[in-house]
Amino acid sequence: MSGENDLIKLYSGKILELAADIPRLGRLEAPEASVKKRSPLCGSTVTVDISLKDGVVSDYAQDVKACALGQASASVVGAAIVGQSAEQIQAARDALKAMLKEDGPTPAAPFDGLEVLRPAATYKNRHASILLALDAACEAASQAKESQSA
Repeated sequence: MSGENDLIKLYSGKILELAADIPRLGRLEAPEASVKKRSPLCGSTVTVDISLKDGVVSDYAQDVKACALGQASASVVGAAIVGQSAEQIQAARDALKAMLKEDGPTPAAPFDGLEVLRPAATYKNRHASILLALDAACEAASQAKESQSA
């Protein structure tokens, strides 16, 4: 029964609050790049549309079909991503992965709100869903950057 109680605690009020209010939901009309990522374990998906200006995210939208943890992660990402470079997004993704897998430090501001997901580290089957938004954003920012320099 202890495992079930731990799982209930994992879905804290803050995680549910974030999941209920995801910024930048929807799709962009003319994004420079779009990437859809899916978690094979749970079937969660996140589609990200991104536009860059002067090397930083100028516009962003996301279509999130994920569990509460994936939604909470997308909520933090959606609130923080505009104004960030592809390198900053990748650093946030790498830090989140390290935080979940190796008890690494919290991702740097403005992605430090991802700290709320630290209790999910012990639930390895949830990691892919939590990483979806940043994985998709990394790939989309990289594609947009490449298309601009082509």
